[in-house]
Amino acid sequence: MKFVLSAEQRMFGETLRKLLGAAGTADAARAWAAGDTGPGRALWSAVAETGAFAVAVPEEAGGAGPLPVELAVAAEELGRAAAPGPYVETLAAAELLGGSPWLPRIAEGEAVVTLAVPHALDADVADLVLTADGIERKAAGEAARSLDPARRLFRVPGGAGFTDLGVLLCAAQQVGIGRALLEVSVEYARTRRQFGRPIGEYQAIKHHLASAMVELEFARPLVFGAALAYGTPDFARDVSAAKVAASEASYGMAKTALQVHGAIGYTDEYDPSLWIRKARALYSAWGTVAEHRARVAAAL
Repeated sequence: MKFVLSAEQRMFGETLRKLLGAAGTADAARAWAAGDTGPGRALWSAVAETGAFAVAVPEEAGGAGPLPVELAVAAEELGRAAAPGPYVETLAAAELLGGSPWLPRIAEGEAVVTLAVPHALDADVADLVLTADGIERKAAGEAARSLDPARRLFRVPGGAGFTDLGVLLCAAQQVGIGRALLEVSVEYARTRRQFGRPIGEYQAIKHHLASAMVELEFARPLVFGAALAYGTPDFARDVSAAKVAASEASYGMAKTALQVHGAIGYTDEYDPSLWIRKARALYSAWGTVAEHRARVAAAL
């Protein structure tokens, strides 16, 4: 099985990365957490222009998909940028809305959709709230507290379960978060000096960063391998394996980033804290590590 992305897929990812890198996603995430979704919705529209939503929607509904590898590429870059909003949920919802008039709107980036798995993410800004079986619901009450303040969670009656495409895209998002934290931590270790030397010269720092990098490098092929298995009997098993690896790798990288940065890593004003908190929030999103390990074991 070939895991190397094609030139077109790499270009798609690079286009998204450049767009998101220039968009000030950290500021948009802070505004979203404070209830100002304007910058995040503007970013949503810009992402739509790259075709990131269209690859989730069938051609007959105005899209270009479903293309699971391209979806994983998009989710990885959205995770790398810590973009706020229910991107994974909207992309995964397209699979549940066959023949629905919502599909062209999703493809164009005109609809924000969320899923109850078991909480609905950012239901206060969503145009449509679905359960995992595709039934439309309404969110209830005020937002529940989240480890990631840019992820507002709402309870939804009947909300339970998860879709495997959503699991795949969450795992890809986690890999992107981990890679972003690795990059910023390596750069910090090169420039932060202690006792007259960059802290990256100390073996303890090197070993932590190297171990985190290895975990991410092992998780990423599992994510894209699962994307290639989309539509086959092995998809559920492969996507659970990918979620376990991505959860452990991204959360492990978040802990390493805190160790490398020290107390500054906890501060709201320091951008890496946004990625660190998101990594912890996604660790148990879309099914826990224990649940996905059990699915893999049952399949074997």
